[in-house]
This record gives sequence, C-alpha cells and structure tokens, in this order.
Amino acid sequence: MRKTLSITFTFLFLVFSTMFVYAEDFNLTIPLPLTGTQAKFGDIQKRSYEIAQAEINAAGGIKGKKLVLTFEDSGAKPEIARGIVEKLIDVQKQPLIVGEYTSSCAKAVAAVSEERKTPYLVVVSGADDITQQNYKYVFRLNPPNAYYASGLIGFMKEVVKPKTIAILHESSDFGTSGADEMEKHAKALGMKVLMKEKYEKGAVDFKPILTKVKSMRPDVVYMVSYVMDAALLMRQIKELRLDAKLFAGGAAGFAIPEFVDNAKDASEYVVTSTLWSPQVKYAGAKAYADKYKRTYGDYPSYHGAAAYSALFVVKNALERAKTWKQDDIRDALKATKMQTAFGNVAFVDQNGYQNQNFLETLVLQVIKGNHETIWPKHTASAPYLYPIPRWKDRK
Repeated sequence: MRKTLSITFTFLFLVFSTMFVYAEDFNLTIPLPLTGTQAKFGDIQKRSYEIAQAEINAAGGIKGKKLVLTFEDSGAKPEIARGIVEKLIDVQKQPLIVGEYTSSCAKAVAAVSEERKTPYLVVVSGADDITQQNYKYVFRLNPPNAYYASGLIGFMKEVVKPKTIAILHESSDFGTSGADEMEKHAKALGMKVLMKEKYEKGAVDFKPILTKVKSMRPDVVYMVSYVMDAALLMRQIKELRLDAKLFAGGAAGFAIPEFVDNAKDASEYVVTSTLWSPQVKYAGAKAYADKYKRTYGDYPSYHGAAAYSALFVVKNALERAKTWKQDDIRDALKATKMQTAFGNVAFVDQNGYQNQNFLETLVLQVIKGNHETIWPKHTASAPYLYPIPRWKDRK
C-alpha cells in the first residue's frame, strides 16, 4: 500500500512539476518561409530570432518566463501563412503574432490579426499598404517601401546627378511597389523614366529585357529583385556589356552577402538601398553582427537585424503591458519608445501610415567583394567609388 502511494505521489509530483515548467514558459511560434524561393531570407531571420532568444533567456527571460520559440514554414504562400496564424490565435491562443517575410504573406497575416484583434508585429515586409489600412492591431518595425530608396535618392541627387533611368522589377507586391516609388522619386528629381518593366521572379533569361535597356542607354539601371534574380541580372548585364553611370538595387536581394557570392565580379560597384548594415552605430548592432558572423560565417543583412531586434521589442512591450491579453499588448506596443540594434523604435501614425516605425535608410556599395556602407556620409564605413568604370575597362 505504501509503495502504491509512493508511486502515486511521485507521478503527481512529476505531472505538477511539468505543468509548472510549462506555466513558466512564454511560447511564441513564428511563421517564416523556410522552404522555397524565399527560404534564404527566412533562414537569416530564424537564425537571428534564435540569437535574440538566447540573449533574452540568459538575461532572465520575459518577466521571469523562459522564451520558447518554434517556427512554422509558410513557404512564402499567403494562404499557408493565413492558416498558420488562424491556428496560432484560435487554437493555441497566442496573444501576439510576429514574423513573415514577403509582403503578400504579411498582408494575409495582418488581415487575420485585425479580424481576431490580436497584435501583429511586421518585421521586414515592405509593401506600403500593409500599414495604410487603418488597422489598430498591426505594427511595422521596418520602414515602408516608399522610404527604402530615400538614402539612394540622396546619393543620386548629390553624386550621380542622372538624367535618365530604366527600372526593372519582379512582379510581387514588394517589387511592384518599390518600382512605383522609384518612378515617383525619379520624376521628382527631373529624371526621365525610359522604361519600367516587370518580370516574373525566377526567370532564367533577362537578355531580351536587358538588350532593350542597353539600346536606351540610361544613366541608371535600377532593379528591385530577390537574390537569385539580382545576381543573374548583373551577370547578364556584364555579358552584354551594358554600361551605365550606376547600377542600383532596391534592397532585398542586392543587400545580402549571397548577392556577391552569386554575381561574383559582376557585383562590383553595384549600390543598393538597405535598412541597416553591420557598420551602423546603433547600440548592440556590432555585437549582434559579430555573433552572427562567428556562428554562420557571414555578416547578416537587414532582414536579420530586424528579426533580432523584433524580439526585444516584444520583450519590452510584454514587460510594460498591464496583462498579456491582446488589447493590453496592443496598447504597450503603441507606447513603445526604445533603441534597438535596428535603430530607434516608435510606432506612429504619420503620412497616411498607422503604427509605423520610420528609420533612416542607407546605401551599400560592393567594394572589393564586400558590402560597404557609403551613404549618408555620416554612416559611411568606406568612401564611395564613383564614377564606375565601363565593363571593357575592368580587369
């Protein structure tokens, strides 16, 4: 009898101990593209979330609770992203949503979050209209697409002074809105837009489009592309000996190390908009960038820095929230004012955007096979190289 009671008490102790451990965890599932054409960006973010998770837990967690992350693969498909988030909110009762990458997935997640009155922190999705819907529960850490090229516009205005531009973009929400915004900026600067043409991502032959661009002889060739397209565009530009005063990218694929790895010497002198670089002076940025490089061999792109910082924004909001109910978390996010490795964070209603964070955007240039920050001047890690040589004059 005593032996039976002992076993029973031991069993009950283990059950209640397990329940207590789980009660002390804060579980957060993050949807990301971990397979498919956008998996590279999902992987950069996943690694960065995990670095932040380890740091947060080493410092005591969130209100003493251990942060436990899991990830679900959306494959960059909006319908899958929507299904994941519906399950997280309706079944798992997760009180806030973080993540995704493509703008189409973020829009799907934003619609679900607003319907369910559950706060959603958009991390790197750029389409302008994500935060132009008068949503109360959707917050965005990264600037919208309309602001991505502001640093590049400054560089072109003061240094390049182009008169003509050709714009190429892939056909997603991100590519289309980025091209539209550059067209507006170019016209405001007095540049003539010789062409604006879209293509389907994953194309294998850009030479027909590029031959058309070459015949127009634009001062600037501006491209909004993901990484494999970005690299292929530049390799084929080199093959065709298409010369211009400037080859420029609209962030995304042009701003990650894989662009240089894949484009090889065709990437040299290319400039790109970016939201962040490892050389920025934000508190914690260098430590994060160095830790990522030690672990994974390359410095992270802005996608990683935003993901890393997003978890500290979550921690900050949860620690200030009255309760961990959705409305209280929403109110805490709205009141956020903090500094992160990604820059200052404050979610404001401004210029037609709601709950939007705004940041200074930068310009990178590939110099001797590495991305260097060149603009604005006060952020520069290296002086810009301009004018760029014609292809026949390059070694």
